[in-house]
Amino acid sequence: MNKKVLITGGSGYFGEILVKQLLEKGFNCSIFDLNEPDIISSGNNLTYIKGDIRNEKDVSDATKNIDFVFHNVAQVPLSKNKKLFKEVNIDGTRNILKFSLKNNINHFVYTSSSAIYGIPTSNPVSEKTIPYPGEAYGQAKLDGEKLVVEYSKKGLKSSIIRPRTILGNSRLGIFQILFEWVYKGKNIPVFDGGENIYQFIHSDDLANAIIKSINIDKSSSFNIGAENYCSMKETLAYLIDKANSKSKIKSLPSKYIIPIMKISSFLNISPLGAYHSMMYGKSMFFDISKAKKELSWSPKYSNKEMIFQSYLEYVKNRKNIINNANQKSLHKSAIKQ
Repeated sequence: MNKKVLITGGSGYFGEILVKQLLEKGFNCSIFDLNEPDIISSGNNLTYIKGDIRNEKDVSDATKNIDFVFHNVAQVPLSKNKKLFKEVNIDGTRNILKFSLKNNINHFVYTSSSAIYGIPTSNPVSEKTIPYPGEAYGQAKLDGEKLVVEYSKKGLKSSIIRPRTILGNSRLGIFQILFEWVYKGKNIPVFDGGENIYQFIHSDDLANAIIKSINIDKSSSFNIGAENYCSMKETLAYLIDKANSKSKIKSLPSKYIIPIMKISSFLNISPLGAYHSMMYGKSMFFDISKAKKELSWSPKYSNKEMIFQSYLEYVKNRKNIINNANQKSLHKSAIKQ
């Protein structure tokens, strides 16, 4: 194939999964990241470029002689640093777009977030739903999308990919807390009975959709999620049952608990970000018909399958995860509870 691709954030949790799929498909991959990747090079198809998305020279040099750019670098909600949300998620995105256009990139793919929609007024959420982020992370990702649209009008062909909450392939972050509680048989809280419908996406299914998006001959946006999903209570009950855990699901009244969660998050005494406390008890699921039709894409994993797979991976590697927290990526790390 010999197509050259640049993956920003390729050393992160999802970036690494995307790189592996790209290598399997024969692409020549360059990882652009502040941190050296854990992934082992296979042949001469993988290069690591140490660089900062905020540095124009780093970005300019990295985008030369590249066919496709997959932009994944982002400050995630767990970081809670609004200054970095702007510097990395907005200013950094502007940098990579500027030099992708200048260096004649064939197609630019921006990994956005379902957080741009905030709490949806109705479901399913489609690409026509008006974004209304309810916190800093979602707003920063939406501002990044606006920049992508701006540069697509200047001639940079681009795809915006909005994933639902990512699971699969050793996904940790806040899920590490859930998995640890299930492992120890602790009670698992839900809000107001846990009847809210919540959709996930497996990291392999997401990577597949992202790679397929470079084949379309136009700029567009796609909402990406599982096709088979259910309520939060059903998902958790399945996990507890399959794990043979002594955990029980306990319902809490959201009107009393959410204000406490917001305050504890603001004071940095909770591992959760503002987005987590805002969305945990709410329903949100995507209409994925556009992605299925235009990308010829279909997800393989259901909510239940991917959460149990993620749990099994956690149990398998639990001792190393707890003793050797990976500080390079919050989504690969154990979280201080």
